[in-house]
Amino acid sequence: MTAIKENSTLNSNKKANVALCPISYVMSKLGGHWKPIILFHLMSGPKRYSELKRLIPAITEKMLIQHLKQMQEDTLVIRKAENVVPPFVTYSLSADGEQLRPMLDEMVKWATARDFKMEQV
Repeated sequence: MTAIKENSTLNSNKKANVALCPISYVMSKLGGHWKPIILFHLMSGPKRYSELKRLIPAITEKMLIQHLKQMQEDTLVIRKAENVVPPFVTYSLSADGEQLRPMLDEMVKWATARDFKMEQV
């Protein structure tokens, strides 16, 4: 993937748009295919990395790690590591992440109103 220069016009335009538009701000935090899916699974309670990977089999390890780190930096997810051997790390929604619950619930309602059926894996 090509890196975008920090001082590029495209990057400046994106930053300006995020500063001016609340939807752009939200999309900068939740954008992409995987973040809402990860948050959806964390809505049911704390999960270990391996549980998330099992629940979202199509996501690559790199993407899962990357998105969990980004959401932790954006204060949407809390990473709790217990000092035991082997390491025991859980991810859960933070207070900011919990505030997204109504929006995610509405997304679920919208999908189920259109005859979406969750398959058991």
